[in-house]
Amino acid sequence: MSAPTRVAVVGAGDISGQYLTALTAYPDLAVTAVADLVPERARAQAEAHGVAGWGSTADVLARDDVDLVVNLTVPAAHAEVALAAIAAGKHVWGEKPLALDRASARAVLDAADAAGVVVGNAPDTVLGPGIQTSHRLLAEGAIGAPRTVLTLMQGPGPDVWHPRPQFLFAKGAGPLFDIGPYYLTALVQLLGPVTSVSARGQIPRAERTIGSGPDAGTVFPVEVPTHVSVVTEFASGVVGTSVYSFDSALRRQLFEVSGADGVLEVPVSGFDGPSRLLTGTAPDSPWRTVPAAGVPSGRGVGVLELARAVRAGRPPRASGELAYHVLDIMLSVEESIDLGGPVRVESTTAPVLPIPPHWDPTARTYDGTEQT
Repeated sequence: MSAPTRVAVVGAGDISGQYLTALTAYPDLAVTAVADLVPERARAQAEAHGVAGWGSTADVLARDDVDLVVNLTVPAAHAEVALAAIAAGKHVWGEKPLALDRASARAVLDAADAAGVVVGNAPDTVLGPGIQTSHRLLAEGAIGAPRTVLTLMQGPGPDVWHPRPQFLFAKGAGPLFDIGPYYLTALVQLLGPVTSVSARGQIPRAERTIGSGPDAGTVFPVEVPTHVSVVTEFASGVVGTSVYSFDSALRRQLFEVSGADGVLEVPVSGFDGPSRLLTGTAPDSPWRTVPAAGVPSGRGVGVLELARAVRAGRPPRASGELAYHVLDIMLSVEESIDLGGPVRVESTTAPVLPIPPHWDPTARTYDGTEQT
């Protein structure tokens, strides 16, 4: 008899609350355990969300009632925990990034292939009705053949508001690794794989000051570029320009795809924002707002889509291979900054089909037909 996919969450930090709230509400999933380096923290989150099991990572991975592990550990531990879960025969959904280097990320994917399990990876904002509506508009030719894309993410930086921001300015973070995956994953899903990048990076301030919380006023070093500019070339011929910055007093987010017959503005904040279309070439052509089509979703929808994909025997849309390609792009950007010239992106990834608007994360499908 069919049954929900049984899920364990590893890592009971702040973001686990968002995941557990969503995962425990999806009929196709059953959360059976929570793990953490501090078992009592796992117990507190488990009890808060009505989950019966809790314990150390090793305890939870040894359980027979876990099919899929949600890896919410710190980035430096992503590969290690994923490999342990795979060795235990579990599918894995990981938070971004897949790993911090190509060798570790490839080891995770190769181990999953050998074990016959599947890896998916955040961000899952790309699976929300907002970006999926833009994806369908592009696929339907709403702006003709895409030619260029412009993305901007700029603001003063998380040191202004975060009580413990040091890790966001350390190796493996900064605006490129912290925010970049949201934009790059959407870029690749909508426009296909990237073939090369040319980038420049700056560290305008070598030190930052914590702006809030008990450590307010504490000065800490900046280890990575906090302003990154990138020119991206896609296999399709599309050329992109992107800025990722923690050095602007102006807060701005933008994602615009220009095509032969118009411009598409893709929503970048959250899961359910509207798209905007500008069709025609006349200077006074009006923008048209296109509401997000589909059932609203949120954090954790990627876990659900992965579980349904495994059940249906197809690759997940937010796949490990897609996450590897995004990681490869980000590492290539770092290398381009260091070299002062273009860097070829050696990896690629398969095209990703849009999610149909009738796809419903709140439906029970494990005992019926999967909503492709």
